[in-house]
Amino acid sequence: MAESGECLGTVPEHERILQEIESTDTACVGPTLRSVYDDQPNAHKKFLEKLDACIRNHDKEIEKMCNFHHQGFVDAITELLKVRTDAEKLKVQVTDTNQRFQDAGKEMIMQTENIIRCRIQQRNITTVVEKLQLCLPVLEMYSKLREQMSAKRYYSALKTMEQLEKVYFPRVSQYRFCQLMIENLPKLRENIKEISMSDLKDFLESIRKHSDKIGETAMKQAQQQKTFSVALQKQNNVKFGKNMYINHDRVQEEKKEIVLKHAFDEEDENEEEVLNVQDLVDFSPVYRCLHIYSVLGDEESFENYYRKQRKKQARLVLQPQSSMHETVDGYRRYFTQIVGFFVVEDHILHVTQGLVTRAYTDELWNMALSKIIAVLRAHSSYCIDPDLVLELKNLIVIFADTLQGYGFPVNRLFDLLFEIRDQYNEILLKKWAGVFRDIFEEDNYSPIPVGSEEEYKIVISKFPFQDPDLEKQCFPKKFPMSQSVPHIYIQVKEFIYASLKFSESLHRSSTEIDDMLRKSTNLLLTRTLSSCLLNLIKKPHIGLTELVQIIINTTHLEQACKYLEDFITNITNISQETVHTTRLYGLSTFKDARHAAEGEIYTKLNQKIDEFVQLADYDWTLSEPDGRASGYLMDLINFLRSIFQVFTHLPGKVAQTACMSACQHLSTSLMQMLLDSELKQISMGAVQQFNLDVIQCELFANSEPVPGFQGDTLQLAFIDLRQLLDLFMVWDWSTYLADYGQPASKYLRVNPSTALTLLEKMKDTSKKNNIFAQFRKNDRDKQKLIETVVKQLRSLVNGMSQHA
Repeated sequence: MAESGECLGTVPEHERILQEIESTDTACVGPTLRSVYDDQPNAHKKFLEKLDACIRNHDKEIEKMCNFHHQGFVDAITELLKVRTDAEKLKVQVTDTNQRFQDAGKEMIMQTENIIRCRIQQRNITTVVEKLQLCLPVLEMYSKLREQMSAKRYYSALKTMEQLEKVYFPRVSQYRFCQLMIENLPKLRENIKEISMSDLKDFLESIRKHSDKIGETAMKQAQQQKTFSVALQKQNNVKFGKNMYINHDRVQEEKKEIVLKHAFDEEDENEEEVLNVQDLVDFSPVYRCLHIYSVLGDEESFENYYRKQRKKQARLVLQPQSSMHETVDGYRRYFTQIVGFFVVEDHILHVTQGLVTRAYTDELWNMALSKIIAVLRAHSSYCIDPDLVLELKNLIVIFADTLQGYGFPVNRLFDLLFEIRDQYNEILLKKWAGVFRDIFEEDNYSPIPVGSEEEYKIVISKFPFQDPDLEKQCFPKKFPMSQSVPHIYIQVKEFIYASLKFSESLHRSSTEIDDMLRKSTNLLLTRTLSSCLLNLIKKPHIGLTELVQIIINTTHLEQACKYLEDFITNITNISQETVHTTRLYGLSTFKDARHAAEGEIYTKLNQKIDEFVQLADYDWTLSEPDGRASGYLMDLINFLRSIFQVFTHLPGKVAQTACMSACQHLSTSLMQMLLDSELKQISMGAVQQFNLDVIQCELFANSEPVPGFQGDTLQLAFIDLRQLLDLFMVWDWSTYLADYGQPASKYLRVNPSTALTLLEKMKDTSKKNNIFAQFRKNDRDKQKLIETVVKQLRSLVNGMSQHA
């Protein structure tokens, strides 16, 4: 009963648990199931049994329900399949209807948007009309401003801008167009600046184009003043001027003055009035631009721009053309542009306040002056025509005088002229070097013949020659100098004239001019003429006769130097006794040339002797002499006689030195011929033949070919040969060996080595010519003697070498 009671109590509890499991979420079943195990033991078995019973009940109920609803389910499925086809048709119809509805709605939306837009525009137009009535005065004033800008009434436009900013813009400042106008006003001011600046640029371009004409006009005025001043100076200094030009030189110089005077009148020959700078250039743009920038408060930037642009123009003006140095027109164009530039700057300086200052013009001029000097120094270095350099000098003087008249310092330009003067002198020196060369080439190096009194006076008028003996001679007669002497004298005077032309208008004293002339003349004599003379002397085609005439010519040119000094004195009116007067160095020049010619005479004379000696054809194995001297030697002696007759016009010492030098050279050449290493054998007959030639040389020296020698001085040139030949011909070896080294020795001038060399040559000959010498006692004795002498001579030579 108790167990049955427990079972009855447990069953309701299990049913409750099953109900909770069926009604509770699966995730929360855990606590419920745990309660099954927390109850009495074996309770879970009973619960499982109860659960199985419950499952079986549910399966029975499900089976009953399925059996009951199965036919309905099948019918519902069949109906659902039928409905699906109709649903698809309905979906197509709904989609089509929706598309037609959307298309109809778009057109309505567009019309609606147009209506909204029109309503907004209408509202905006109403608002704009209201605001325009407020803004119209502002727009009218701005339109007025634009009209003023178009009419180039820039000053009124600036006033209108000021009124807009102070009165009208504050009324409509909230509108964007007002802000744009406010923002545009600075641009308009800049436009006014740019427009006025454009006018200024046109002005700058105009003055650049007219710089040539402006400079030409200013230089013309300066030239007229200069011409007037020169005329007064010449009138007050007639004595200085009368000696400056003679004959055609005066005419040529006057022509050059006329050309220079009218150089700037080629385009204005018919103008009676000289135009000034205001007549050539309209300065109103620069005044107007300066005023506008002053109103705008930007006067400083305008001044800076003007000065910057003018500096650029100055650099362009100062930049010369590459071919400027080729013609005087190139230099003239260069100078007129520069003068025009600075004349304009000087005008701006005096008619405006602050735009250009004196400090600015001075700075600009100093910069330009440095550039001008550099350009002239570079381009003038290319000039090789003295006339062009002279015209350049005249242009520089006019250029300097013109700018000096406007207050610009020009001292550096005159300093440059002294550099150009040196260059001018160098060009003259080169030109006269060619003139001298031509004179020397054309000279025949013969005394000048004159056949009448008229011809004599013509020569005297060209060259200051005085010789009472020549005057007393009857015609025809000859001057001692050749034709080149008067020509050179004339050309030296022409050079002085040419050098003098550059000194004009340099504002220098007569003393300075005299010093310049003397220095340039000294350069001509000591460098140019001296070089030409030395080159002439060294030329191969100049023979002995020409060299003699050159010596005579230099003697007369040296004597004429004092007349050149008098000539310069007459030109400059500066006495030679003045302390600082430079002397001419012509004396040393002609002395040096004469000494060079003398040395060349000695050289050529020796060369001629060598040519004759090379013709010698001795038979060194000759057994007996011919009895007469060699032909080449007689020809040489005849040549020397004729040459020394020409030397009679030379100074005595020159002729004596030449004669002594020739004899000594001949003696040395003959000695070398005997001692030649290639000569292996010499016979006694050859020595005797050689002795005949030496006798002719001694006879020539004894005949006194040139007067002035004392005693047998000239014969001493052959003393070495004579003693050597006497020793061998007399065969006086005992005397030679016994007296060797004694001052009174008969063969004092015979050197042991020389005697040994010649003796060995004769020894070899004796051996070959005397094949049977060993069979003759005399020949054997002679051969032994030669061998003995050779041994003694070798001992002497060895002793000399050891002593040395």
